[in-house]
Amino acid sequence: MCRLKGTTLQSSFRDGDVILGAVMSLYHFSVLKNHSFTEKPSPSLCSGITYAVYRTVYSFAAVMHKMLLSMQLSGYQLNVREHFQPTLLSQYLKNLQMKSGEKLYSANEGPIRQYDIVNWVTSRGTVTYTQIGSFFPFAPAKQQLIINQSDIKWNHKFKQAPQSICSESCPPGYRKAQRKGQPVCCFDCILCSEDEFSNETDSTNCMKCPKDMWANKMHDGCWNRTLEFLSYEEVLGGTLASLSILGSLLPLSILFIFLKNANTPVVKANNRNLSYILLVSLFFCFLCVLMFIGRPITITCILRQFIFGISFVLCMSCVLGKTMMVVIAFNLTKPKSSGRMWLNSRVTNTLVLVCTAIQVIICAGWLAHSPPFEYTDNKSKMGIIIVECNKGSSVAYSCTMGYMGVLATLCFVVAYLVRKLPGSFNEAKLITFSMLIFGAVWISFIPAYLSTTGKYMMAVEVFAILSSSSGVVACIFLPKVYIIILSPEMNKIEIKSTSK
Repeated sequence: MCRLKGTTLQSSFRDGDVILGAVMSLYHFSVLKNHSFTEKPSPSLCSGITYAVYRTVYSFAAVMHKMLLSMQLSGYQLNVREHFQPTLLSQYLKNLQMKSGEKLYSANEGPIRQYDIVNWVTSRGTVTYTQIGSFFPFAPAKQQLIINQSDIKWNHKFKQAPQSICSESCPPGYRKAQRKGQPVCCFDCILCSEDEFSNETDSTNCMKCPKDMWANKMHDGCWNRTLEFLSYEEVLGGTLASLSILGSLLPLSILFIFLKNANTPVVKANNRNLSYILLVSLFFCFLCVLMFIGRPITITCILRQFIFGISFVLCMSCVLGKTMMVVIAFNLTKPKSSGRMWLNSRVTNTLVLVCTAIQVIICAGWLAHSPPFEYTDNKSKMGIIIVECNKGSSVAYSCTMGYMGVLATLCFVVAYLVRKLPGSFNEAKLITFSMLIFGAVWISFIPAYLSTTGKYMMAVEVFAILSSSSGVVACIFLPKVYIIILSPEMNKIEIKSTSK
C-alpha cells in the first residue's frame, strides 16, 4: 500500500473508528473556491490495488464531495482542520449507496448482506472489472454463491476454471468418505449399499429406502418393489392349481367305483374300509396344494401345514395298515396257526388311528408353541419382496416331515419283505412300488427345496405333493380299477391261487 505525503489531521477520528484506506492524509489544508473534484488527478503512484481499496476511496471521495457542497462554500477559504466533523462524515457514509445498490459496512446496521464478485482484467497497463456474480452470506445453503461462468475472462494460461480441489465431487448415488490424515477436501466416493441411496452431489451420508422400496442401479433414488409369490394368475401357479383339482377328482372317482362294487373280491381284499379312508386322505393331499398357491396370509400358512401333515400321515398309516393286513392274513394260512383275532379290522383301524394321532399331537404342539406366519423377505432378491410363510419352528417342521418319512420307510420295508407272497389280490408289490416312488420324490425334494427361493420354493413343494400322491393312486388303485372295469372276469374269488 502506498502512503500519501502530508500531515495527519488531528481530532479527525475517535476511538473505535477505522481509517478507510488512509485517505484522511490530505495534501492540502484548505479548498479554494475554484478547486473542483472533477479535475484530472495526478498520475497513479500505486499499482495492484484491490477492489476493497477501490470501493473505499471512491466512496470517501463521493462523501467528501457531498459534504463540501452542503457547506455552501462561497468565495472564502474553508479550513478543513477547523470545520471537519467526524460524526458528520459517519452520517454521510451510512447514507451513501453505490450504483449497484450496495451499501458500505456499518457497525450499527450489521454486516453486508450481498457481495459483488468482480472479475479484474489487466490489459496494456489498464485495469477493467466486470461483475460476474454475487455472494449472499445469509442465503440458504448452496444458494449463497452465484457465478456466471460465461462472463469470466481468464488469463491466457487458462481456458477454464483451474482445479483447486483434492478430489472430484461425488455424484448422486455415492457418499463422501474422508481420507485420514488429509485435508477436508480430500475424500473418496463410496457407492451406497444395496438398500440405500443419495440424491445430492457430495452427500456425506446415504439414506435407507423404505421397506417396500429398493434403490435403483444408480442408487440415486428408490423404486417400488415387486411382490413375489406363487399366484393363480401366472402360468406356473395356474397350472399347478389345475393339476391339483384334476388330481383330487381321481381318488373321488375311484371311491365312487369302489362303493358301487363294494362286494366284489378286489374291493373287499385287504380291508375295504382302509381303502375308503386312503382314498379320502389322497383327496385332501391333492387339495392341500391350493393352500400353497396365492398370497400367503397367516391363516393359510397354518392350514397348509396342518392339512398337509395330517393328510399324508393318514395316507401312510392306511398303507401301513394294508401292508400289515397282508402279513397277518398270510401267517393265518399256515398250519396250526393261531391268532385269528388279529385278522379283525379293528386292529388295523387302531393302528391307523394311533399313527395319525401322533402327527396330530406334533402339529398341535407346533401351532401352540410357534405357529407359521406370513413373512416378507426384501433381502434375498434385489427389487423384489418375497411374500412367504415362515415355518415358525424349524424343529417342529422337521419333526412333521421326519415322522412322515419314518412311516413311508416302514411301509416300504414291510411291503418289500412280503412282496412275493402268493395270492391274486396281494397288494404288497403295489405298495412297494408306490412307496418307492414316494420316497424318491421326497428325497429329491430336499436339495431342490433348499436351493430355491420365493415362489419356486413353493412350486417345488407343490410338485412333490402332487407327484407322491399320484404315485400312490396309480400304483395301488389303478390296477384294481382296471380289473373292475376292463377285466371283470378276474374279479372272482375262484381265480385266487392256492399254495401247495
